[in-house]
Formats: sequence, structure tokens, C-alpha cells
Amino acid sequence: MWLRVALALISALVCIDVHGVLVADSGSSRRDPQHRVVAYVASWSVPPAIHPEHLTHINFAFAHIDKAGRAVFEQPAVGQTFLRLQALKKANPRLKLIVCVGGWQAEGFSDAALTDSSRLTFAHSAVTLLRDYSADGIDLDWEYPGQGVAGIKYRTEDKRNFTLLLKTLREQLDAESAAQRRSGSARYTLTIAAADREYFDHTEMDRLHVYLDWVNLMSYDFFNSLTPTTGHHAGLYRSEHAAPADRNADAAVKQYLAAGVPADKIVLGVAFYGRGFAGVTPLDNGVNQPYQRFEGEHSYAELAGKFVGQQGFIRYWDASAQAPYLWNSAARTFITYDDPQSIAIKARYVLEHQLGGVMFWELSQDRDGELLDVITGRLH
Repeated sequence: MWLRVALALISALVCIDVHGVLVADSGSSRRDPQHRVVAYVASWSVPPAIHPEHLTHINFAFAHIDKAGRAVFEQPAVGQTFLRLQALKKANPRLKLIVCVGGWQAEGFSDAALTDSSRLTFAHSAVTLLRDYSADGIDLDWEYPGQGVAGIKYRTEDKRNFTLLLKTLREQLDAESAAQRRSGSARYTLTIAAADREYFDHTEMDRLHVYLDWVNLMSYDFFNSLTPTTGHHAGLYRSEHAAPADRNADAAVKQYLAAGVPADKIVLGVAFYGRGFAGVTPLDNGVNQPYQRFEGEHSYAELAGKFVGQQGFIRYWDASAQAPYLWNSAARTFITYDDPQSIAIKARYVLEHQLGGVMFWELSQDRDGELLDVITGRLH
């Protein structure tokens, strides 16, 4: 417990709930933001201090689908962690807390979406989650419909069934909103975390987006342990040395717009982490080169504190991709990541293209709010 004298010194700036959630308060007047700032918060890595005045939404990861096809918090402690986040609304009453269902390798979606009965079971369970945990909406992270890359069950029918699942969810969430007299911005929201390229081959984006409040576009992980070369995993544009089929955020946004998704329903994803590659062919500082092994994932806090300008790593800037990267020529190690410069440019991109805002994975990987400050400073 803090000493009374310490509490007296900071009471004007900070409030603490009985569960130990630290809520930082800017003390400034609050108004409805024009753009969403959506933070994914991982249940296993909740930051000790969260600044709710900088956020519009928290997507709490993850609830899962049980064997009965219901959305649930599998561990009671996870649900309790979500409940503790409610304290953040004391500092920002407009903050919305969203339950994210799914995640990488999360099973159950294909079965839950399969029939009218299974879809209704899932939708009813989602409504129960909202009631039990005083949540404000549901975010589905199905990785991915119609694809087995994550090792989960999938069917060709997932393409149509995903649309039907979202339709059923929308109907049940709207019915519950009416029952609870929640309207306007208080209505229960429905969103998805979604990807580009082949994701569109296995979904009906032109149809399903009408059931969504917005799409959290995962415009990162473009290069990872499954890709044959290095590259900017969150690059905004095409790198000078990129292969024709390489991906980038701008191309992903254009794919959504071409499918008829309104610009203000597209929330651009940025990465609060980087990905490393070792044994990289030493051409062009390792950009878009073959590599021997995936070196690992690093939070931005770790990169900024231990890698940038240290241990032989030099920071470079790719003007074509508008992305930073680290290159260690002696170790032949390449690390791709987002930093304040690239995120500021992405925030400007959101404004220029009238997109719906910025989301990021995930909040605990920031360093003292450095990246979040850039987002809010540019958008608001």
C-alpha cells in the first residue's frame, strides 16, 4: 500500500481501484474523439498502468469457444482481470471495453458457424458474456475462415457461414441493446480482426461488413516465420526491393475499399513489436532477403531499450516502405518493427484517407506510452 504522503502528492493525477489497476488521469477536458484508438490488451500481460484518456476502446484478449460452441472465459481469473479493467471508466466514462473472442490457433469457429442452431448458441453466449462482465461489445478474431494455416478445423463452407454468423450476432446484439435501452454510441458493438489477400478469398467481405461497426485491419505480420524472405512486417508501402506479391498496409486498405467497406469502418493496425530474422543474406542491409531461421519476436520496449543503436544493431529507414528496421551486419540479423516515426506517418495516412482510426497489438509492449502518445497526438 502506498504511503499517505505519496498518495497526497499524486492524488490529483492518479486514481487506484481496490484491485490494483493503476489509472492515469490527464486532468484535461474530455470530448468525443473523431477517430478510434483501439488497444488490444492481453489477459496474460496487462500493463501495470493504463492511460484510459488516450483510448476509445480496449479489446480484451481472449475469450474462447468451448466444446458446446459457446463464447466463454475459460479461466475464471481471465474474467476477473476483465472486470478489473472497469475501473478505467472512472477516468474515461466514454471508454468501451470489448471482449475479443478467438486468437491465433483458437478452435471452435468453424463448428460454431456451421448451422442456424450453432450460430444462435454462439450469439446467445456472446450476449451472456456482455451481461456477466458489463462489456460493451464483441470482437471476433477468427484466424482464419476457410484456411488451416493455424492448424485449426476449417471448411469451404466457412466463407458463407462466417457471414451468417455475423448476421446472427448483429441481430442478437441489437436485440440486447434495445432491451437494455442502449442506443447510439452506447449500442453493443460488433467488430472483427481481419487480414488481407487470401482472407478475402475465404470470406464475403462485400457482404459481411454491413453487420460490423468496424474492421480491425491486421496490417502487420506481413513477414514472419512462415515467409521465405525478410521484409517489413508492418510496412505502409511497398519496399524498393519487394517481390511483386509482397504485402503492405496501403495495398490492404485498398483491397477493403474495393470491396465496398466504407473508409470510416477501416481501423488501421500498427505493431507494438518487431520480428527478427537470423542468418540473413547480407544484401541491401538484409531487406527482402532469404534467411536461415526466424530469430524471434521483440516488444518495442525491448527494442528501444536494448537493440536500437546497441549490440551492433543500426537503425535504418526505408523511404519507399516508410518503415524502420534494424540491421546487424556482423550477426547478419534483421529486425522489422514500427517506431514513433512510422506510426506518426500511419496516423497521418489515417487522416488523409479518412479511415476510422488506429488499433494496435498490444498495449504492454509499448515503452512508457511512447507509441500510444504518438497515435493520440496525431489523431486527436
